[in-house]
Amino acid sequence: MTLAISARSLARHFGAVVAVDGIDLDVPRAQIYGFLGPNGSGKSTTIRMLCGLLVPTRGTATVLGHPVPREAETVRRKLGYMTQRFSLWDDLSVTENLEFMCRVYGLDRTARRRQTEDRIRTYDLGSFSDQRAGTLSGGQRQRLALAAATLHDPELLLLDEPTSGVDPQNRRDFWESLFALVSRGTTILVSTHYMDEAERCHRLAILDRGRIAAEGEPKQLARSLDATVIEIECADLTAVRRALAGMPAVRSMAQLGNRLHVLMRRDAVNPQDELRALLAGQGIEAAVERVGATLEDVFVAAIQLRDQPQAGAERAA
Repeated sequence: MTLAISARSLARHFGAVVAVDGIDLDVPRAQIYGFLGPNGSGKSTTIRMLCGLLVPTRGTATVLGHPVPREAETVRRKLGYMTQRFSLWDDLSVTENLEFMCRVYGLDRTARRRQTEDRIRTYDLGSFSDQRAGTLSGGQRQRLALAAATLHDPELLLLDEPTSGVDPQNRRDFWESLFALVSRGTTILVSTHYMDEAERCHRLAILDRGRIAAEGEPKQLARSLDATVIEIECADLTAVRRALAGMPAVRSMAQLGNRLHVLMRRDAVNPQDELRALLAGQGIEAAVERVGATLEDVFVAAIQLRDQPQAGAERAA
């Protein structure tokens, strides 16, 4: 397996604040690798260290075969970077933004014209190519930002929560564009807090307080979850919550419509039968079944339950 990124014991401190706390990372080439985590988990700081914008407090990182930050300038010429905030020029048109970025990337006149026309066509920007960027919708601005980040055909694309504030349909279209890039050999590292986006990644790291709490393929993470998942369907879920509160084997509860998603200790024996008997004993009619884990269950187990793996207290997912 050829790696685009490799990091060992990578850390970054801001005074007394530990933003990234010694992570190990291997990102294969021509895949989408995701960072999933809450705000403050270290996603953005890690990305900024990998592209040379921040110097690590300790640890090492190699990006596209070059050590960073020592050869950061060489790495920057080979990567595209798209932040969660629109970072192009509001008072320039779509075409003017792309042409200006071509100059930043050092493309000659022929390449500038070719790449600008190609990106306008690829990302469906033609109908508003003369429109000022500041007047575009969220989805249009997102497509323009991706077009600009790929003008120089980068080997590596770093995306820091790129779909924040974008509607579901535009997010779906955006991800289709990412897979098209991967099919042509581009490696993508993307940070997100959307579960459906994390599911789309080839591999995923769940970050919590500057550390990697879980890592692997999304389906693999779900299969290896250190908990049993029980789903309860009932007309009165408030009564179910009261009945299960304080039960030692119950680690977490989250409501999904008229269903309650319950994480129980993996060593619990016949947990669904135990819950059926408990609820029936309190006169609560409910359908109880064991189900497969979702990525949200993995996230809850990795983030919310890490410090109290055997806790029976109820937690909101």
